[in-house]
Amino acid sequence: MPSKNTICLWFDGTAEDAANFYAATFPDSAVKAVHRAPGDYPGGKKGDVLTVEFTVAGIPCLGLNGGPVFPHSEAFSFQIATDDQEETDRLWHAIVANGGQESACGWCKDRWGLSWQISPRVLIAAVTDPDPAVAQRAFMAMMTMTKIDIAAIEAARRG
Repeated sequence: MPSKNTICLWFDGTAEDAANFYAATFPDSAVKAVHRAPGDYPGGKKGDVLTVEFTVAGIPCLGLNGGPVFPHSEAFSFQIATDDQEETDRLWHAIVANGGQESACGWCKDRWGLSWQISPRVLIAAVTDPDPAVAQRAFMAMMTMTKIDIAAIEAARRG
C-alpha cells in the first residue's frame, strides 16, 4: 500500500540516476519502481522515465522528471543522522565525490542539486545541550566546519 505522505522531488530527466545513487549510498533505501511514459507527450517520448518510486533512509519519495523549470534549492534538505565519524565520512564523501559540493556546518549538495545535512547524533545532542554554555561551544565549533568533525565537537562540548 502506498504511503499516505510521499516526498515528490523534481528532476530534469535524471530521477532514475539519482534514485539509484541514493539506494546504493544510504541504508534503508531502495528503488521500488520506474514508471515510463505510455506515449509521446510535449516534454518527451514514449518510454521515457516519468517517475521513480524510491526510499531514502526509509522515507518514501517520488522522483518526477518534470524538466528544468524547478531546480532544487537549500530550502529543502535531507538530514541524515550518523552514528560515528566513519559513517559521517562515508556519506559525506559519497555525495561530494559523485559530482556534489561541500557547504558549511555539515551541509553538502549532490550532483542533482539536492541538499543534505550529514549530522552526527553527537552534534545534535551537543547543540541542544541543556547547558547553554555547552551548546554555544558546540555551535561555535560547528560554524567553523564543512564536514562535521565529531572529535572537535566532543572537545568543544567538554570545554
